[in-house]
Amino acid sequence: MSTIAMKPITEILATMDYGPSPESTADTLAWLDRHQRRFGLFIDNRWSAPAALFASHNPADGLLLAELTQASADDIDRAVAAARRAQPEWAALGGHRRARLLYALARLIQKHSRLFAVLETLDNGKPIRETRDIDIPLAARHFYHHAGWAQLLSQEFGDYRPVGVVGQIVPWNFPLLMLSWKIAPALACGNTVVFKPAEFTSLSALLFAELCQQAGLPAGVVNILTGDGQVGEGIVRHHGIDKIAFTGSTEVGRLIRRATAGSGKKLSLELGGKSPFIVFEDADLDAAAEGLVDSIWFNQGQVCCAGSRLLVQESVEQRFLAKLRARMANLIVGSPLDKSTDIGALVDPVQQRRIAGLVETARSEGCEVWQPPGALPERGCYYPATLITGASTSATVTQTEIFGPVLVAMSFRTPVEAVQLANNTVYGLASCVWTESISLALDIAPQIKAGVVWINTANQFDASCGFGGYRESGFGRE
Repeated sequence: MSTIAMKPITEILATMDYGPSPESTADTLAWLDRHQRRFGLFIDNRWSAPAALFASHNPADGLLLAELTQASADDIDRAVAAARRAQPEWAALGGHRRARLLYALARLIQKHSRLFAVLETLDNGKPIRETRDIDIPLAARHFYHHAGWAQLLSQEFGDYRPVGVVGQIVPWNFPLLMLSWKIAPALACGNTVVFKPAEFTSLSALLFAELCQQAGLPAGVVNILTGDGQVGEGIVRHHGIDKIAFTGSTEVGRLIRRATAGSGKKLSLELGGKSPFIVFEDADLDAAAEGLVDSIWFNQGQVCCAGSRLLVQESVEQRFLAKLRARMANLIVGSPLDKSTDIGALVDPVQQRRIAGLVETARSEGCEVWQPPGALPERGCYYPATLITGASTSATVTQTEIFGPVLVAMSFRTPVEAVQLANNTVYGLASCVWTESISLALDIAPQIKAGVVWINTANQFDASCGFGGYRESGFGRE
């Protein structure tokens, strides 16, 4: 009887030859061309004429994708008025009829899933594998889930009433998924929406607006305004808005909380994070390394709950870091449209410069910076997977949310020290614990100040499980 020797995954990856496997952009470019690559605003179920245009570029090559309209104060007034006018009838429609429309939206997202996936990859720079296999299916799932809840509201939440008009502002890292997190539950509960996508990544929201028309949503239920931070500020301060739901940076979250204080507006904030990824000595180190790759280099590290702080038990630190460096050396950085790509383009040169500046700060503070060998694409906003060691607990890169493909590694001796290091941050969004001992995991998890703790996994999202944090990671749940 013979046995088969199994090679480590890093050796297998090193011998594989990845040929180009690009995704077709034909349908997506045709959709953009049908609009002459110029978009107005979606207000009261109608499109405005394009005006006061700003550009949206493909971060992978810098080429122009489309020109979008910068919403004005009058546009915000019109959108809020349309949402206010539509809200009583939308609420009176009843949960079952609202559910039918939400189911229709979910099916339309699935029908056009490839169009959405390619559009988001072009607009955001993330790999097509992520938009195709994660973002778009999850977005459809959220509409399905909340359509189901719409049918149950009268039984389960009979004493509750809709808030009214909800102003929703989202970032650029998960454009359609963040839209679904915000819009689906609001519509299910009888609210109407004034929605602002991120300035960098507005195209999938505009495609979603077309789906609202196709699904037959009543006029004014969903209104979409594009533009920069001034549009978001106008929505936050508008007297006709009953609730603000914001996902983005902690700095902007503070400003929104001040602006809404005393206004009577309800508020939910999902903000930044500096999440610990804790590896104990009894963990499956190969599985933990793969989990860490998914946690910090997913979407180029542009994830609020990314495992950007590695805390590894001292007895296995060097073994684990060796496995991690070998894995990093095999990550493919390249065209986001190539289905073999692991790390795509950052969203904008501004983000690229910010990340590079923080890494240089780490060097100036005496940290060791390691990046795998190999050249980056000549064009586009790319940055390599980066490992920083030797940082103190007070170092800038230890405490600051980098929001990029940069991992800071530290060691600990005991579980008590692991918890202390994990909680040594102003944030509290997410955490990962890797150990073969479920007793240890269940003992550690409640001590970590985070909105969600994943055990032997990372980035597991489900429509039925609210997501959010506390401390400076915000409050409320998505």
